[in-house]
Amino acid sequence: MSTSRPGAQDRAHLSSPGSWPVWVLPLFLAFFQIIGSIGAQGENGGGPWENSGHGGHGYTSTPLDPLGFALLLAGPALLLMRRRRPVLTLVAVGAVTGLYMLRAYTYGPVVFSAIVAVMGAVIAGHRLIAWAGTSAALAGYFALTAVIGVPFDQRGLADQIFPAEEPDLSGAAFAVGWALVPLIGAELIRMRGQRAAAAARTRSEEERRQASEERLRMARELHDVLAHNISMINVQAGVALHLIDDDPGQARTALAAIKEASKEALTEMRSVIGALRSQDETAPRAPTAGLARLEELLGRARSAGLRVDAEIVGDRRPLPAGTDLAAFRIVQESLTNVGRHAGPGPVTARVRIAYGEREVAVRVDDDGQGVSLLDDHPGGSGINGMRERAAALGGTFSAGPRPGGGFRVSATLPVDEEPGAHGRGGSE
Repeated sequence: MSTSRPGAQDRAHLSSPGSWPVWVLPLFLAFFQIIGSIGAQGENGGGPWENSGHGGHGYTSTPLDPLGFALLLAGPALLLMRRRRPVLTLVAVGAVTGLYMLRAYTYGPVVFSAIVAVMGAVIAGHRLIAWAGTSAALAGYFALTAVIGVPFDQRGLADQIFPAEEPDLSGAAFAVGWALVPLIGAELIRMRGQRAAAAARTRSEEERRQASEERLRMARELHDVLAHNISMINVQAGVALHLIDDDPGQARTALAAIKEASKEALTEMRSVIGALRSQDETAPRAPTAGLARLEELLGRARSAGLRVDAEIVGDRRPLPAGTDLAAFRIVQESLTNVGRHAGPGPVTARVRIAYGEREVAVRVDDDGQGVSLLDDHPGGSGINGMRERAAALGGTFSAGPRPGGGFRVSATLPVDEEPGAHGRGGSE
C-alpha cells in the first residue's frame, strides 16, 4: 500500500508541462510576449542584430500598433489547439510570426509561440512536417525579404506595408540557429518519451507474464492438492462402505481419515483461493508445503491403507523453497497414483529422499500392478505435472514400470541456491 502523502502524486503529475491544462502555457506566453515586446521597443534596440555587423548600433522598428498587439496575442491563442491539431497550429503560428517579422515590429519574445508550436509538432510525431516546414518557412522568408526588403538602417521606417530589412549572412545564421534549438530539443524529448514508453511496455509485459505464471502455478498446486486428497477420500470411502457392517472399528478409522483429508484439502484450497483474491497485498513468501511435512503426508497415505516405508539419505537440511515444494508435491502425487492405480491386495510404497551436495533425489517405488503413464482418465496431468516441476527447476524426471512389477517415479532436483531463493515458486 502506498505511503505517500495525499496530493504528492498530483503535484508530481502537474510538474510535467504535458499534463498542464491546455490554456496555462498560452496564457503565460501572451503575457510574456506583450510585456517583453513593449520592453524591447522601449529600449530602442537590444535585439539580436544589435552587434551583428550593422555598425554596433541599435535598430529601428515599426511602433507596436493594434495589428502588432493582435499578432502578439494571436500566436498564444492558436496554441490552444496544439494538442488536437499540431500541424495546423504549426502552420498558423508560423504565419502569424512571419507576418509580425515582415511588419518589422520590435524583436522580442514573439518567436516563443513558434518554438512551442514546432516542439509540439515534433513530439506529436509529425517530425518530417516540422523539419521541412521550418526549413521552408525560413527559406521563404529570406527569399521574400531579399526581394522586398529595405536596408537595415531603414527598417521600420520605409513607407511600405512590409518594411523588413534585407537578409544578411549573420542574421540568417542567427535565425537558423534559433530554429534548430527547438527542433533538436523536441527530438530529444521525443526519444526520451519513446524510451519511457518502451520501458513501461516492458514492465507491463513482465507483469502480465509473471501473473500468467503465477496463475499457472496456482492451478498446478490446486490440482495436486485436490488430486491427492480427493483420491484419499475416495479410497477411504470405499473401505468404509465395505467394512461398515463387518468391521465398524475399521470403518470408523476410514471415516476419520476422510475427515482429515477433507480438512487438509479445504485448508490448502483456502490458501490458494485467498492468494488469488488478494489484489494489493504482497503474496506470502513462505511455503505451506515442503519436506518438513513429509511425515504428515506419509501418515495420511498409511491411513488410506497403503504400506509406506520412508528412507532419508544424507544430511537433512533446508532446501530452496521451489525445490522443497517440488519434492513434496512429487512424493504426494506419486502416493496418490499408487492409491489410484496399484490394484488390489496389500501394496507397499517406498519413499526415498537422498540429500546430495548439489541436488536432492526423490524416488517412490511401489509393488502394485503399475500405473499408466497417462493416468487412468483422459487429460490426466499427474505425471506430466511432476515432469514440469522438475524441468522448471532444471532437474530430471522419469516414471515407468519397474523390472519385476510395480512402478517407479524418480526425480533429481538441483540445489544451487540459498534456501528461500525460489520464493515465488514456493509460495502458495
